[in-house]
Amino acid sequence: MKELVETVCKSLVDNPEEVKVTQIDGEQTTILELRVHQSDLGKVIGKQGRTARAIRTILAAAGMKQRRRFNLEIIERFDDRENRENRENREKSEA
Repeated sequence: MKELVETVCKSLVDNPEEVKVTQIDGEQTTILELRVHQSDLGKVIGKQGRTARAIRTILAAAGMKQRRRFNLEIIERFDDRENRENRENREKSEA
């Protein structure tokens, strides 16, 4: 499921290299935390939350087959450490 969310979100945003999905497994529920670049947040959420709702609907349907519940949490921004690491990685690849 993590890969599904990553693939869908990377196709929606302008900065696909900054899409990060973290999976937190519980007994019956899995939380997927989605982090994107601040400028891409609106693209992932969509007008009136329609895009986010569509992704959550796909997760719910796929989760039924696995008999698990999946919750998508969209985290508003990277913490400073992650931003710094991404910037450093980009600078290394450009050099």
